[in-house]
Amino acid sequence: MGQVKLGFAPTRRSIFSAPDAVKYAGLTRDKLKELGVEFVDIDDINEEGLLYDEGDRERIRDKFKREKIDGLFFPHCNFGTEYLVARLAKELDVPVLLWGPRDERPDEEGIRLRDSQCGLFATGKVLRRFKVPFTYLTNCRLEDEAFRRGMENFLAVCNVVKVFRKTRILQIAPRPFDFWSTMCNEGELLERFNLQLAPVPMAELTAEMRKAKEEKAQVREVMAYCREHMTVKVKEEALESIGAMKVAVRRLADRYGCNGAAIQCWNALQEEVGIMPCAANSLLNEEGFPVACETDVHGAITSLLVEAAALDGTRSFFADWTVRHPDNENGELLQHCGPWPISVAQEKPSIGYPLAFNHPGAVEALAKYGEVTLARFDGDNGEYSLLLGNARGIEGPYTKGTYLWVEVENLKRLEEKLVCGPYIHHCVGIHKNVVPALYEACKYIRIKADLYDPVEEAVKAYIRGE
Repeated sequence: MGQVKLGFAPTRRSIFSAPDAVKYAGLTRDKLKELGVEFVDIDDINEEGLLYDEGDRERIRDKFKREKIDGLFFPHCNFGTEYLVARLAKELDVPVLLWGPRDERPDEEGIRLRDSQCGLFATGKVLRRFKVPFTYLTNCRLEDEAFRRGMENFLAVCNVVKVFRKTRILQIAPRPFDFWSTMCNEGELLERFNLQLAPVPMAELTAEMRKAKEEKAQVREVMAYCREHMTVKVKEEALESIGAMKVAVRRLADRYGCNGAAIQCWNALQEEVGIMPCAANSLLNEEGFPVACETDVHGAITSLLVEAAALDGTRSFFADWTVRHPDNENGELLQHCGPWPISVAQEKPSIGYPLAFNHPGAVEALAKYGEVTLARFDGDNGEYSLLLGNARGIEGPYTKGTYLWVEVENLKRLEEKLVCGPYIHHCVGIHKNVVPALYEACKYIRIKADLYDPVEEAVKAYIRGE
């Protein structure tokens, strides 16, 4: 959870018990520490360590900006001061979590000390007036499982938003001519989302590969890694080129400040360097630097979002929806020539030749079974959305490349989504259920969350702590 830093701003209102609010702020701090949450406190702003004064709000704002927080957490330790919460959230423009501890029974004289739930109702209304999106965690006790789960999901949401807002994709060469489906609008991505591209020509990649080969050391390290972790079925010269490509792409990414890449991958690349890029892509993907095939910029963005939602280093895999399962009516083959990371495989991968090309450098391995999330960020005609849902890895016939047969609830319904758009035949999978985090993150990055199964109410219930 250390990837995400929260601004911790417990709030109170004057007409309710200040001592009780201080007490619950302290208990909440202790719980966050127990859960391993990194947070920036406001206990140095005033004696109570609470948000209830406009002057304090300005100092809190300045502190949180200096600390570069990724999200705001507003425990309503009594009713809270809703307009201060809204003002602070509006200025900081990060994901917001509202929660309040469950109120106790009124005392024998009918006195209530906090009314935290009532304050949450008020704050939600004012945040809507300020047009500030927020996440709501149901009014529960600190010891409840709902609090732990809700906090974990919110941290994942914050990480998705943070990664999305800082994304710059290394685009290596233009898309292959035949792939009109992977075209993207660079200007619109920048104007709408501040998503940036760093386009480089093929010649810049090949020049960097030659330089890496001449220097030898890093390339030899990559070759040794491949021999240790994969079955190598290509000649030494091809393996050297694979290592050089991996080193070259990483150097270009560092040069242009990129956190992901999309590479042309055929056919000009093979003619220039004599290999497929799949194995190099696999190695980069394993390091947490996603590389999408066929210059699919939207695919690279999807990979970054999915891995950010996992929050634990679980690696994603970039795949084609390809053919229906021969025996399972809701089964589908996810496959690609070999860019999937090693950790996704349930067997030792091999480096060899792909199904449809004559050049070496493809990876072959069956991926692990089990639960997966499938997602696709895409758009056309000015509208963007994130397709997402769950699937289950199942057995199926052997095929070339990196692959996994999956079963979904209703393949015909999903097929209609893919054909009618705005999606294409590419998706990203990950062996973890990150649907709730991705769904909730969509409100902050201002795109539509498009669930391919009718499970929206169940996802909302999970997020709010049911």
